Order: sequence, then structure tokens, then C-alpha cells
Amino acid sequence: MSEYDFDLFVIGAGSGGVRTARMAAAKGVKVAITEDLYLGGTCVNVGCVPKKLFVYASHYRDDFQEAKGFGWNVTESSFDWPTLRDNKTKEIERLNGIYQNMLVNSGCTLLQGRGVMIDAHTVEVAGKQYTTERILVATGGWPFVPDIEGKEHVISSNEVFYLKEFPKRAVVVGGGYIAVEFAGIFAGLGAKTDLIYRGDLFLRGFDQEVREFVATEVAKKQVNLNFNCDIKSIVKQADGSLLVTTNGGKTIEADCVMYATGRMPKVAAIGLEQLGIKQAKNGAIIVDNNFQTSVPSVYALGDVIDRVQLTPVALAEGMALVNHLYNEGSAAVDYDLIATAVFCQPNIGTVGLSEEQARQQYTDIDVYVSDFRAMKHTLSGSDERTLMKMIVDKATDKVLGVHMVGPDSGEIIQGIAIALKAGATKAVFDSTIGIHPTAAEEFVTMRTATRQ
Repeated sequence: MSEYDFDLFVIGAGSGGVRTARMAAAKGVKVAITEDLYLGGTCVNVGCVPKKLFVYASHYRDDFQEAKGFGWNVTESSFDWPTLRDNKTKEIERLNGIYQNMLVNSGCTLLQGRGVMIDAHTVEVAGKQYTTERILVATGGWPFVPDIEGKEHVISSNEVFYLKEFPKRAVVVGGGYIAVEFAGIFAGLGAKTDLIYRGDLFLRGFDQEVREFVATEVAKKQVNLNFNCDIKSIVKQADGSLLVTTNGGKTIEADCVMYATGRMPKVAAIGLEQLGIKQAKNGAIIVDNNFQTSVPSVYALGDVIDRVQLTPVALAEGMALVNHLYNEGSAAVDYDLIATAVFCQPNIGTVGLSEEQARQQYTDIDVYVSDFRAMKHTLSGSDERTLMKMIVDKATDKVLGVHMVGPDSGEIIQGIAIALKAGATKAVFDSTIGIHPTAAEEFVTMRTATRQ
């Protein structure tokens, strides 16, 4: 009989924590998991899932306008924010229930409250202490908002899903996934929208050609782009509106200012310092290749270790950890060729190396680019364009990276990611017969390199 109350105690019931807890319990491991906020973590509650629902909603305005070219006479339409907000909340509550059932039915002991590590084998929740052979920290991340004058008037991605009223004028600050996506959401739902980013161009780290193309397309969607710009102060005016002043002296009046300036590991008040667990400068928990911290009985994974902040990565890390601890297998996770999407308008889908990365790593590459107006828009009247790009190592013919900007690009890139993972060459793409007429067939019909 174990000398501990549990074999594994998981702090945090987000994607990584839940997956690890369930898979370990399925192997007969005695597991406890605690959460002090909401089951499912950021992704389910204030991240990927509600964000994607809002993205769907924001497309309808364009759909109604474009329908005319296909013979549909759409009468005057209006958007009702409470309906979207509350229907989204009902769906999230449904998912919360599913997560609870999954955990309980798998045999986990589910506790409500903040888990605090007292020592290497003890966790306290709501005033009660539990002993455990191993501890897993999977507390995720939290929005970061810099200290500026008027910070108390801004919201983050945590609050945006529950706004009492939808703003007529919105300012989004940041240049990453969340900022670009929410600028499109606000604009698509009818708000006059400004995006403010302190750099030359948003989506740093993405392929440069993709970034430039997206900037052009996003601007077409009535998002006012303010690059090389930052906020100096925010003042609440007598009528309740917000007066935003930039570092260049420009002023913007808004009803809502949303900061999407990055996320930090959520590590406050969980006992890391007390145990002497090593952390990076941004607070991220430092782990080895087996997700083990500097305290051997404590492990960590997901956004809190700040490797790749994506839900599927946290899931993969959880599976790998269970395999290592209870199957005596490897905890290795292959972080190469992780496909990702940005649900801006139009969407971005990408996998593999950017052109800039490929030029640094390879001597000779071929770059294939196709920029076109999608078939749908020959009748819709929209001037939206689609970009497809493929980067190939000339010496081996291996495809190094594939990028797309256009409708459903995330859906298309997922399949292409499998091909790249399997080591597909350009010859394999060329020999694949396309599905006609689709945008996706362009990836198997690009025969001539745009540049070398």
C-alpha cells in the first residue's frame, strides 16, 4: 500500500492537466486534480473555443453582402451581441460539464480550489493537505498587460467574451495571434476597429511575405492598422468613453480597449519559491526532457513551461509524460513541423519553415508562390485574395514549409502537415492529382518556382 494519499497530484485542470490525469488514471494510477477557476483551462473557457465561435459570427456580415452576387436578396440584417455572448456561454458550460464527467468517470479525484505545494510531496487545497508521490504543475498562462496610465480601463482576452455591451469603437493592442484575430472579430461584428502594434508589422515569427499579405487583406476588412505605435495613456471621459493617446500624440476615442500583448506563465502563489523550483526570467518553470523540474518529484508541462503555447502541444506533452512515468517509455515530444492557424480574416495556416528560416538553414531553395482571387469571389464581388506558398530544398526536393492565407486555410494545412511529417518531396506533391475546383488543388499544381 502506498505511503501517500495519491500517486499523482495534478495542479491545473486545463488541456494538459486533464489529459495527463485521465490517461494516468486509466492505467490504475491514483490521481487527484485540482482547479481554482474553470475546467478545461484557457482553451475551452477564454481561448480557442469561444474565440473560434466569435470568428464564425464575425464572418456573416461579409457573407450577407457577398450573397447578392449569387442571386440572394438578403434583407436588412442586424447583430445582437447578447445572443452571441450567451449562446457561447451555454456551450462553454456544456463543455465544462463534459470535462467534469470525463475526469470523474476516469477515476480521478476532482478537487475545487487552488493547489499550493507545501513540500515535494504535499499539496494543500482549500485548507486541507494531501500527500502524493508525484506532483504535476499544469497551471497554464495568464494575459500580460503592461503598466500604462489608465491600465484599469482596459480588458484582456479573459474579459472580452463576457462584455455587457458590444462596443461601437474598439482598440486592440498587440501584434500576435490574439490581437489580429480579435481585431477581425470586432470589425466583422460592426465595431470601428483600430489595431495598435509597437513593431513594424504584426505576427512576428511568421513568414514575411505572409505577414505583408495579411496586413493588406486585414486592412480591406475595415481594420485600421497602426504600426510603430504604442499607447501612452488611456483616460475615461465624462460620457464613459475612453480617450487613447499614443506615443506619437495621436488620439483615438473608443468604447473598449483590449490588450493582447502576450501571456505569462501562471505561477503565482502555488509554492514554487518555497520548494526552490527553478524558473526562467518570465516565471516559466524550467524542466528537462522528461518534464521534470529541479525538484525530482515535481513535473510541469503545457503553457506554464513556455515551450510552444498551443493546446495540442499540451495534450501531446501530457501523453508523453504518462508514457514515461507509467509505461517506462520516452517522454520525448517532437516539436518539429507543428502546424498552426491564425483565425484572422482571411485565415492563416502554416507548417514548417518560413522563407527566411529556410534561407538561413539551407544553401539552395526554391520558393513557389500563388496569389489569386478565389473562385467564389468572381461572383461575390469581394476583392479578397488568397496566398499559397511552398518552400523546397533544391538538393533533396524535400518540402520545408507550406503557408496559406485564405478561407479554411487551417483545415487545408492540417492535411499538408501530415505530408510534411512523412517527409514529402515536391515530386510527391506534383504527382498528386488535385480536387477540382478547389483552392487546395493549387498546392499540387504549382510547377514553376517563383524565385530561387
